Amino acid sequence: MLEEIVICTEGHTEFMPIAQPLEKAAAERGWRDGLLHIIIPHTTAGVTIQEGADPDVRRDLAVALERAVPWENRDYRHGEGNSAAHLKAAMLGNHLAWPLEKGKLRLGMWQMIYFAEFDGPRSRRAWVGFQPLWAGPQSKIS
Repeated sequence: MLEEIVICTEGHTEFMPIAQPLEKAAAERGWRDGLLHIIIPHTTAGVTIQEGADPDVRRDLAVALERAVPWENRDYRHGEGNSAAHLKAAMLGNHLAWPLEKGKLRLGMWQMIYFAEFDGPRSRRAWVGFQPLWAGPQSKIS
């Protein structure tokens, strides 16, 4: 069963840290050890893992994506005018599965999970699922 969290973005392009609301959702449901699945059901937003200590990394990522896929491009044909947002979201992806250990995300020292907004500000959703660890006999490789 998927649970839903709401994410409100404030900027046109934004990388919002979401580890805390993900862990809160897991705690409310009693999820402890397994894989936490994060699914972004939008075509102009995504999810990524990147450095969480230095905010300049998020800025640099936004700048690099804008250079690679500029908002203004006369070759885009999508009538809503947000083709760049669709392309950036496709580049990052819309799903992550990450280990949850004792109710906490097992992130590396510098890692953070970010919701990536490319067509904001908006009220968005993330679907969160859980796959518990199997507690049966451990398989052995011969």
